[in-house]
Amino acid sequence: MKKIKIDCSMITRDPAEASKASKNLEDLGYDGAYTFEGPHEPFLPLAAAALATEKLELSTSIAVAFSRNPMTLANLGYDLQLMSKGRFTLGLGSQIKPHIEKRYSMPWSSPAKRMKEMVHAIKAIWGCWHEGRDLDFRGEFYKHTLMTPFFNPGENPFGIPKIYVAGVGPLMTQAAAEFGDGFIVHPFHTTKFLENITLLSVKKGMDLLCTRFIQLSF
Repeated sequence: MKKIKIDCSMITRDPAEASKASKNLEDLGYDGAYTFEGPHEPFLPLAAAALATEKLELSTSIAVAFSRNPMTLANLGYDLQLMSKGRFTLGLGSQIKPHIEKRYSMPWSSPAKRMKEMVHAIKAIWGCWHEGRDLDFRGEFYKHTLMTPFFNPGENPFGIPKIYVAGVGPLMTQAAAEFGDGFIVHPFHTTKFLENITLLSVKKGMDLLCTRFIQLSF
């Protein structure tokens, strides 16, 4: 019988507050705690929480992907996985075009396709660090081909983190199911929307993943 896990949002106005807040959540029996990118940065509270807890699973839900690049996200995720001793999940979301262009002054185009490439790029960087692969990622939006020993943190004793992707529309939801390790549902939704849009899109993405896996097996 599978265990149902219960997570709780961890909202702080100061990253230092996350030490006490996360320990309280762990003591109350929650399985995980997550931050989100709102008025405050989502990664710093998780660093404090990683040092204050022992079992609590930690994640960003979500960090804005397109305000950053794959290398910075790879660094953050890898270090939080190390600090938490394997309890971190990198949760990414696209945000919307006005915020990316006007608030972050970053490019916006083909969000589902860009997110897919970003996740692959992050995993390629982690593969270089953790498994010793050559870094040679060349995509439409991102290119990572240089990793000198000084900037390589080496193998992570706790493995590489999972990457969850958030989605609302059918294209991003389908893409997230195809290439992400998990899917994050938007907090504002209806049962009808989940049944008619989200679940059908997740199935399409997983069908594509299975088809590709079968093709690679032969």
